[in-house]
Amino acid sequence: MLKADKAKKIISILNKIYPETPIPLNHKNNFELLISVLLSAQCTDKRVNEVTPLLFKKANNPAKMEKLPVKTIYNIVRPCGLAPQKSKAISKLSKILMKNYRGEVPETFEDLEALPGVGHKTASVVMSQGFGHPAFPVDTHIHRLAQRWGLTNGKSVKQTEHDLKKIFPEKLWNKLHLQIIFYGREYCEARSCFGIECKICKTCYPCLLYTSPSPRDRG
Repeated sequence: MLKADKAKKIISILNKIYPETPIPLNHKNNFELLISVLLSAQCTDKRVNEVTPLLFKKANNPAKMEKLPVKTIYNIVRPCGLAPQKSKAISKLSKILMKNYRGEVPETFEDLEALPGVGHKTASVVMSQGFGHPAFPVDTHIHRLAQRWGLTNGKSVKQTEHDLKKIFPEKLWNKLHLQIIFYGREYCEARSCFGIECKICKTCYPCLLYTSPSPRDRG
C-alpha cells in the first residue's frame, strides 16, 4: 500500500475515533503551556498535570516565576524527574522572557528554541497548541507509530517529522499529531499490538493478518 493511501485511511480512522482533540496538558495561558511541555520531557502528562497546579498558583507568568527561588521550583517539579535541570531552565527562561520579550512567550521557532530547556519538540507544541500555527510535534508515540505504520524509515525524530509533513496535509497537522498520540496510548501501545492487532495496523498491513501469528499466540 502506498504511503498516500495509508495516510487517507489513517486520517479516516482517527477522525472517527477522535473527532475532538483536547490538549492533554492543563494550562490557562501560553506561559503555562510552555512550562508544562518543558516538564513533560521523560514524564507523563498525568504527572505534569498533578504538579503544575501548585507551581502555577505561586507563579503563572514570567514576572512571578523569575522571583521564585530555584529551590522552590525544584521542590515542586521534583516528581516530574530531571528536576535540577528543569527548575533551572524554568527560572532562566522566565528571566529571559521578562528581559527580552516583555513577559510574553515568543511566537517563532527561532526564539522559542533559544530559550533554556526548550527544544524543537517543545517549541512545536507551543506553536501548534498555543498559537495555532501549523506544526507537527513528534513525541515517542508518534515516532514509534510512524515507524510501525511504514510512514518513515525512523532513523531520527527529525526525519520522522519531515516524512509526516510530506505525507499529511498541513491543515491537519495540529489535530492529527494529538490524534496519533491518543491512539498510540489507547490502541497501539509499544508492548502490545505488535503491528498486527489494532485497526490501523491491520489496515496498513492486511496481508499480515494471514501470514504472521501474534507473538501472544507463539509457543
